[in-house]
Amino acid sequence: MSITYKKAKVLSNEKIVDGIFKLVCEDENSIKAGQFYMLKLDGQTLLPRPISICEKTGNEITFLYAVVGKGTEEFSKLRAGEEIALTGPLGNGFNLEEELGKVAIVAGGIGTAPMVEVAKRLREKNNKEIIDVYAGFRDEVYLIEELKEYANKVDVTTNTGKHGHKGFVTEIFKPEEYDTVLCCGPEMMMKAVVEMCKKKNVKIYLSMEKHMACGVGACLVCTCKTKDGYKRSCKDGPIFDGDYVEL
Repeated sequence: MSITYKKAKVLSNEKIVDGIFKLVCEDENSIKAGQFYMLKLDGQTLLPRPISICEKTGNEITFLYAVVGKGTEEFSKLRAGEEIALTGPLGNGFNLEEELGKVAIVAGGIGTAPMVEVAKRLREKNNKEIIDVYAGFRDEVYLIEELKEYANKVDVTTNTGKHGHKGFVTEIFKPEEYDTVLCCGPEMMMKAVVEMCKKKNVKIYLSMEKHMACGVGACLVCTCKTKDGYKRSCKDGPIFDGDYVEL
């Protein structure tokens, strides 16, 4: 399968907290909240990296990424005016056109990134809609001010207690107060949130963040287990019904 990358101009690439960078590039594509791009450089690391769309404004696209290996370390050295290769948008995105009622966004760590565009699109759809955010982090927090711009409230937890409630985000989240839950973060956290929602009969959708090599369903690296067997997170997802995925 042929995959086409195009060069995109880097507008900014800044560290927002230790190990977390915000990359802004030029991009003219229309996107859906929850989709992702594959990003790569002509550096030592050959494989591209899947990065969720944090926000899309006009012809600018924002990505948030954690520096966890050689590939993302190379990304962190990019400067304004340089170029990076992109292909996307990829994946299905959240279906925000259906009636979701009172919405809770539950996110953990870098899984908070795609929820900025999600919250923005929900707010644009209905200015009276209730959108509450529950965001969990290890120590440092980020994107809170951006989320506050669109959400009715943003509650934060940290493992260390440096910000907000000390503990896990599941300790402050009450699914029975919502009609729909949108979730992204570490798999163990999402599993706990799904179980909480099932007990209260609350609809939940997940954004499955998996390691990917191609992003278009050809390599089968990113499979996740579902009620119908294994599905590709990139091509069939990354958004799945929480009742459908087996975590």
